[in-house]
Amino acid sequence: MATEVRKAAIPKFPLRLMPSVRRTAEMFSEKEGVSLNQFINVAVAEKLAHLEHEEWVRRRKQPTKELAKRALRLLDKASSSPVEPADELPMDYREVQAGSSGTATRQAVKAD
Repeated sequence: MATEVRKAAIPKFPLRLMPSVRRTAEMFSEKEGVSLNQFINVAVAEKLAHLEHEEWVRRRKQPTKELAKRALRLLDKASSSPVEPADELPMDYREVQAGSSGTATRQAVKAD
């Protein structure tokens, strides 16, 4: 006896879009070469990812000054590896020391 392979039923969700939104979504879905349904699924997924990221940023532990100092010390350590091609700063940039209240920070400034 042959067994039937059944797809999991995906509940349908009637979605009403304003006509102008639908036309624009249809235009872009055609440009992307996907169905309108797929385009809307991806758009909703992208929006949810953005909202989840914003929520994560609000809840995350804020860095302390000590953690920032540790990070800067780590970045200041000299490396034994040479800078790889295309990773170096452009020739028209220079490094300057800037700071307030005695703390030094590094920043690249475009040379005039």
